Amino acid sequence: MARSKFRKYVLDPFLGLDIVQWCFAIPLALLMWLVFLTCCTHVRNKHILKEYRKKPAVFVVWHGRSMLPSVVMALYRIRSCAVTSRNKDGRLMAKIQHMFGARAVFGSTSSGAVSVLRAGLRMVRDKGRSIVMCPDGPSGPSLRLQDGAMYYAKMANVPIIPVCFSSSKSWFQKRWDRYLVTLPFSKNIMDIGEPIFIKSKIKTEGFEQERQKIEKICIKQLRDLDAVFNLMQVEEGMTATEFKHRVAEAKKLQKQIAKQ
Repeated sequence: MARSKFRKYVLDPFLGLDIVQWCFAIPLALLMWLVFLTCCTHVRNKHILKEYRKKPAVFVVWHGRSMLPSVVMALYRIRSCAVTSRNKDGRLMAKIQHMFGARAVFGSTSSGAVSVLRAGLRMVRDKGRSIVMCPDGPSGPSLRLQDGAMYYAKMANVPIIPVCFSSSKSWFQKRWDRYLVTLPFSKNIMDIGEPIFIKSKIKTEGFEQERQKIEKICIKQLRDLDAVFNLMQVEEGMTATEFKHRVAEAKKLQKQIAKQ
């Protein structure tokens, strides 16, 4: 109990301070560059990135595969804004993305959804920036394409472009999204999917069918890349809450076994 109160009233507010977050964001961004420079990275369909340097699109990246795209899109000078949540983790991520030239748009599917949609559309229409977002974030379900990317593409009349990568040397974090950390001196493959346009007059039933279709494309993209390096299969439909419950249950079971 004392530990949880310490985290709630002392540690979390401290980690939420801007100056503290910048102290983390700058070294993390430099570390990402350093790891990338030690790796051999093959970018598939790089012509699509070149095509969308000067015109906007909605780039969708699974939450667990958001490490390398930031670096590669900075190298290809993609003018973008990143949709991120308002909590301390989201604000830290926004600062890291800022180091790669992306501007932040704050919001999520559960909080500020309308305001973030408007802010993102202004970035696309007025600034000509692309939107980069994790369609299954910030807390899942994993590998589930939520409606946000669809609305951006439909209302701004720009395509959805699936982006994913996989690595020969990788570490999967114990999180709901199985975040993949690329290790130094890896062989990486980053795939840029074909642009997918959403009809502006699509009806509700057709909208859901299109969402499922794009979701399947994005999942297949991830599965095919992971198969190249024989990586573990990331679970579909996992939420942050469910993952915490599983971890808690596993710890409880271990304690019971230890007592026997």
